[in-house]
Amino acid sequence: MKRPLKNQILIIGIVCGLLLLTTFFAGCTSSPATQPVTPAVSTTAVPATPAPTALPTPQASSTTPAPAVIATTSTPVPVYTYSEGNVVAFTAASLKGVTPKLATDFEKMYPGHKVVFNLDGTQALRTQVMNGAYADVFISASNAYTMELTKGGYFVDGTVKPLTSNYVIVILPANNPANIKSLADLAKPGIKIALGDKSVPVGTATIAAIGNLAKSTYGQNWNTSVMKNVVTYETSEPGVATKVALGEVDAGFVYESTYTASPKGTYTAITIPKADNYLQTYTIGVMKQSTSKGAASDFEIFMLSAVGQQDLKDYGFRPIS
Repeated sequence: MKRPLKNQILIIGIVCGLLLLTTFFAGCTSSPATQPVTPAVSTTAVPATPAPTALPTPQASSTTPAPAVIATTSTPVPVYTYSEGNVVAFTAASLKGVTPKLATDFEKMYPGHKVVFNLDGTQALRTQVMNGAYADVFISASNAYTMELTKGGYFVDGTVKPLTSNYVIVILPANNPANIKSLADLAKPGIKIALGDKSVPVGTATIAAIGNLAKSTYGQNWNTSVMKNVVTYETSEPGVATKVALGEVDAGFVYESTYTASPKGTYTAITIPKADNYLQTYTIGVMKQSTSKGAASDFEIFMLSAVGQQDLKDYGFRPIS
């Protein structure tokens, strides 16, 4: 009986020893385990402070410029608020070359007045106005769009007037790599031609001129071949000229004024007989929404004056016959 008792005591001692060791090791490991927790919380908390601050900043900056970009493309730069003497003129892009001269001479005739031009295809300008863009004056290269805005009540009554006119011409790169010598050559296979889109006034004028040339001289097969050679339709008349200047196409149909206003050596030109050509008529009118109607009226008077008309003539535009 004594041996089993001793064994029991021994077993109890071993168990107690193990319990003590377990407690000891638990106490040793609890301290290091706790220590990383505190830094972990503080380490996470430190970067957490700038993180919320940083997030709104990119969101605000990416959101804020978006309207500015839209405003820049749909309204003139700079955008004028009301100020008697300042004129915002929505102007057909084909007048681009003459606009600096017009601005200078207008300000000479009316000291204290200034004009800024928003240049684009007439179809785009029409859309901008109908979408609420601000303009004092509208200069259109298309009677169709002028009539549309007139019917919509956008002009001051009695202010819409014929301004100038323009014929279509064919321009080639100065070095004429396709060796185009005549209008007949435009139908040769492989010739690359740029045209204004049919929604753009110069596009309408071009299609009419090509149709007239086919009827009077070159025939329907020539017309079909020329149209097959069209590789791009541009949404503005200067867009056609740019394609030709860069050598991306062999020929383009633009207005005479663009050829006249271009630096010498930029293009070679082939004229279209007047009998077959299309005379584009430009109009000008004061916008009903204008908050500077006095200056807008002065600008229209200037554009129709001998000085304004001479500026237009110097840059290849023709007077209203």
